[in-house]
Amino acid sequence: MAYSFDLAELYKRVASNIDAILRGAKAGDIPSFYQVTKFDLSINLKTARQLGLSVPPALLASADKIVE
Repeated sequence: MAYSFDLAELYKRVASNIDAILRGAKAGDIPSFYQVTKFDLSINLKTARQLGLSVPPALLASADKIVE
């Protein structure tokens, strides 16, 4: 199991920064630190089975990505 940030959101922010620079904004005026707002939960069922762990259905239902 792992929580990770949403890569698509990161790409959108990068594109927004590039757009701002191309429109004339100074790179120093663009914030360089962002707080991530969305996380993805990934569950690896294959590894859980190999370790003899059972994953509750409610946890599986809330997962964004399940690896079989």
